[in-house]
Amino acid sequence: MLIKNEFEVAEPVEKVWQFFQNIPQVATCLPGTELTEELGDDKYKGRVAVRMGPVRLQFAGTADITERDEAAKRIVVNAAGAEEKGRGQASMVVTATLARAGRGTRVDVTQDLQLAGAAAQYGRGMIADVTSVLMRDFAANLQDRIERIDRGESAEQIAAATATPASGFALGLRAALMALTRVFRRFFVPYHATS
Repeated sequence: MLIKNEFEVAEPVEKVWQFFQNIPQVATCLPGTELTEELGDDKYKGRVAVRMGPVRLQFAGTADITERDEAAKRIVVNAAGAEEKGRGQASMVVTATLARAGRGTRVDVTQDLQLAGAAAQYGRGMIADVTSVLMRDFAANLQDRIERIDRGESAEQIAAATATPASGFALGLRAALMALTRVFRRFFVPYHATS
């Protein structure tokens, strides 16, 4: 399943690219993600927790940076893991490309996601909605973290200020609202336009 998202950061592309070079720092911006071990050669062990409807899934696995293209401002990550309770597997290739957007930076994210087991039962729409919510949170956290670094805050201060874990309920509620908005637009807007 191919999922595409984009967001903007109010920072120059060079600064955002520099931030993306520190993968543990980037991982802390994605709710529910925790790197547990650096394996060397741009490989990491970690966990990702996400809520799909009433089910909370927690995957443990590895992430491998397979490409860093300075000229194109593109980074590619291969990640794979198994759900910790044995309810399935997930693998994903994430490509993030940075481009100038006025004085800021546009980040295009493409995720090629493969799911097996419990997570695979959810429809593309729900998975896309949850991913969109996570990308919005990631963008806000990324902006906040860069601003804190610019203010000279230490890594410990930043970690303490941003240590709030992702709320599965809030994430699920926001994804459900996105789905309802999509349904509303699909069924009611055309009806209203013709009446």
